[in-house]
Amino acid sequence: MNIRFKAIIPARYASTRLPAKPLADIGGKPMVVRVMERALQSGAEEVWVATDHEEVRAVVEAAGGKVMMTRTDHPTGTDRLAEVVTALGWAPGEIVVNVQGDEPLIDPDTIRLVAKSLAGDVNAEISTMAHPITTVDDFYNPGVVKVVCEKIGHAHYFSRAPIPFPRDAALAGLLKPGMAMPDGVPALRHVGLYAYRVGFLKAFASLAPAPTEQIEMLEQLRALWHGYQIRVEILNEAPPAGIDTPEDLARVRALFAAHNQ
Repeated sequence: MNIRFKAIIPARYASTRLPAKPLADIGGKPMVVRVMERALQSGAEEVWVATDHEEVRAVVEAAGGKVMMTRTDHPTGTDRLAEVVTALGWAPGEIVVNVQGDEPLIDPDTIRLVAKSLAGDVNAEISTMAHPITTVDDFYNPGVVKVVCEKIGHAHYFSRAPIPFPRDAALAGLLKPGMAMPDGVPALRHVGLYAYRVGFLKAFASLAPAPTEQIEMLEQLRALWHGYQIRVEILNEAPPAGIDTPEDLARVRALFAAHNQ
């Protein structure tokens, strides 16, 4: 199956825990350039960096990449993507993968897979990924977003709460901190990699925020609230983690240093 898709990398300069994150040096290159290189390896027809800062634009252009300057007041990353696809005039049926600008270890095959998942599902406007949760600690952690899927592979609901909750396992004492998840519980951790149809991105900005979105603080619930279908591709294991903190950055730098020795 020949998959045609494009990729956009939102690279917001400001970060509470890691200021100027897109410019952080990783093995001699800025983080945003490392992410761009991975996206280019995925087979995307075009790769654009969407940023709100001139220094980010400068390093991307110096590396031969395409950049679009976007507004600084976008409430979500999806709104930033919508600005880009509208400005570039991409057709409603085209597929765009949102590659987070803080994931320099992302597998190019994973980027292609999320695009392929959406291309193969005519009823979905969005596709994303998940993998099995293996520990009770992650199951209860509100920082780990869970997703419950329907039979046809579409998302039924996303939550920070432990869902689906295995009542009998809890009553039997099998859901205590430090334990592995009991067998037979289809608990899935959501992976925040998305592919969208351009038509959805253009419509998103006009959608009213959903009550569930505001309660859970999960942007994807707006799409479900308004009746859009989200395809969920199940991975066998978690992909490499992104960079949110100085500790994460040190970890990734060490990996790059070890690989280049």
